[in-house]
Amino acid sequence: MENNLILNIRRTVTGVIACLTALWGWFGWLVVAWIGLMFADWLLGSAAAAHAGKWSSAKLREGAWHKGGMVIIVCVALMADWLIGSLLGHIPGVTLPFTYSVLMGPMVIVWYVIGELGSLAEHAVSMGAPHPKWLTQILDISREAVDAAGEAIVHERTGGE
Repeated sequence: MENNLILNIRRTVTGVIACLTALWGWFGWLVVAWIGLMFADWLLGSAAAAHAGKWSSAKLREGAWHKGGMVIIVCVALMADWLIGSLLGHIPGVTLPFTYSVLMGPMVIVWYVIGELGSLAEHAVSMGAPHPKWLTQILDISREAVDAAGEAIVHERTGGE
């Protein structure tokens, strides 16, 4: 009986994940990961501050405002993607000097995901966790690579202005 229950739970979870993947695709899971990492960073940041004896409700609110600002930036990037895509697809004569699909939203979210991972690592280190130095270096390099990709698109299309 217990094995059937576990099997049915596994089947249900697998079915739900498959349906969500079909509905959202990879980008939906990227958004889910980002939101989860933001929440984890906020909680772990609070725990690290409490561990250091520096926890304050003012800092907690400041962190919430910071995360809210990140959500707004992502919404701006996604709306800009939608607007540019709609413009190119529905107004004759409007072209860009490159092929455009969804670009800004995913790049901004990946940039934030890398930042959240780095922040989580910093909090863990401040709580005394041992860590390989190359982990934070790779995260920094990855975030810089996303920045460089965005800058390259802008400079390539504007002639380096």
